[in-house]
Amino acid sequence: MTVDDGEKLSLKQGILLLIAALAILLPGLTSLPPVDRDESRYAVATTQMLASGDFVDIRFQDQPRYLQPAGVYWLQALSAAAFTDPDARQIWAFRLPSLTAALAAVLVTGVMTSLWFGSWTGLLAGLLLASCMSLGFEARIAKTDASLLAAVTIAQFAFMWVYAGAARSRWPVLIFWIALGVGGMLKGPIILLVVGLGAVALALWDRSLARLKPLQPLWGLPLALLIAAPWYVAIGLATDGDFFRVAIGDNLLHKVGTGQQSHGGPVGYHLMGFALTFWPGALLAALAVPFAWRERGRPEIRFLICWIIPAWLVFEFVSTKLPHYVLPVFPAIAVLTAAAVTSVQPQANARWLKVLFGLVLLLWLAVSLTVSLLAPVGFWIYEARLDPIAIALAAAAIAAVGVMTWRVFAGRPDQAVLAGAVAAAVVSLNTYGLGLPRLEALWLSPQIAQAARAAAPGCERPQIISAPYHEPSLVFLNGPRATRLMATPDAAAEALAQTPACGVAVIGAEEREAFLRRAAALGLTLRPSGQVVGQNYSDGEDRELTLYVTAPVDGTGRVAP
Repeated sequence: MTVDDGEKLSLKQGILLLIAALAILLPGLTSLPPVDRDESRYAVATTQMLASGDFVDIRFQDQPRYLQPAGVYWLQALSAAAFTDPDARQIWAFRLPSLTAALAAVLVTGVMTSLWFGSWTGLLAGLLLASCMSLGFEARIAKTDASLLAAVTIAQFAFMWVYAGAARSRWPVLIFWIALGVGGMLKGPIILLVVGLGAVALALWDRSLARLKPLQPLWGLPLALLIAAPWYVAIGLATDGDFFRVAIGDNLLHKVGTGQQSHGGPVGYHLMGFALTFWPGALLAALAVPFAWRERGRPEIRFLICWIIPAWLVFEFVSTKLPHYVLPVFPAIAVLTAAAVTSVQPQANARWLKVLFGLVLLLWLAVSLTVSLLAPVGFWIYEARLDPIAIALAAAAIAAVGVMTWRVFAGRPDQAVLAGAVAAAVVSLNTYGLGLPRLEALWLSPQIAQAARAAAPGCERPQIISAPYHEPSLVFLNGPRATRLMATPDAAAEALAQTPACGVAVIGAEEREAFLRRAAALGLTLRPSGQVVGQNYSDGEDRELTLYVTAPVDGTGRVAP
């Protein structure tokens, strides 16, 4: 099939796809509190950019944050300044770039698929990507990964257009190099890894560079560099090269050799987690394997295979692993899966294939049951109650999973995609829209920020001094200048002595005795002013935190009420 065959995705169908994607990705965007740790670090650094006016040097409080380029911080700053008062610290405004990028990736995936396989297949491919758990999380989080996905998808769409011989103008080539430059400003060399490895694999497979020459790198590469290079030069000069030493030497290369921050895993980690990260489409993705092998002679299929396999192998062999690392290849998986479920599949009679599919089905059903029950189980574990709405939505999700399974065995896997999208939308509503925002025991930072304001009612913004609770979400909610994360209880007491008027110390149960002893030695008269109890989900530790303020004394030396 050429790019001119079949019916392309119409404007009405594109709008329908975006509405469906919003139904899946929007719940929880505004109600989910700031998430630790990466999202809150990004949001804090963005607020500091806006406050200082320095859009080159990236900082979290007084510490440099030299992990990624500034692109996503600029997008978040633009969104926060356009839609809210940044001082109000409304996290949803910082998340809008991620949601917008996720929608763009879904739409481009749908359009890309429709050009080669028709509009119905394009709709299914877009739904498969919008429904997957990995994108569902990243679309709601103020980080780089959804934006990187959009840049990769756009670049690969333009590349695929050129490679398949469909480009009749320079526009796809121009779009490719612009997307490559933008991707370089979002997460450094990661977009080059995905696109570059795919290009190398295609050249080796074709045993020729003929299909790559139309990319015109002689003028395209300078264009991409023109987009990204100015900031890289500026940050290099501003930091005397420290950015490159940290970002490349301490971050990127260490991720290859060692599992950073305990984020390690064996080879096969991403494959083992695929049933969850690409849920609910993971079951249908199994159908794409024989389809891709059978149709590998087609340029567009060959391109999709080379988009997936080289990058996936690199992510498997890199020591540091997180589930979202393979997200940039999910659009290609969605396209192949949608093409497979709408094609005429030969009957798989091989016994080993049936056994393998049966094992995949069992794993997928286990994952389906788990994600469907997340909200009601969460209410039971953390609040010891049964929430009837959460239970009803979980039942609806399980029913949609049942319909999806039925349509697969009925020989209509294309209809199974629709049932899977319904299941994903219900799980999204139940988990992100209803369950997580209401589990207060998991959200210690909002409780601390609220309790600190109550403890210092005469202060415009309390000065929170915390030990050992050090989560970035607290810094975001209370402000980087008004939040001090102390290494020891003695240091917390000394800091409180320096800010007696509006200081609020947040002290853990194990640190309480040492804190009070040091405070007494400093001559501080303290009064407990509240308590926050819950679980710090970032480290799995239960926390009992007591808030202390300096207490005024009356003429007799007693603590004033």
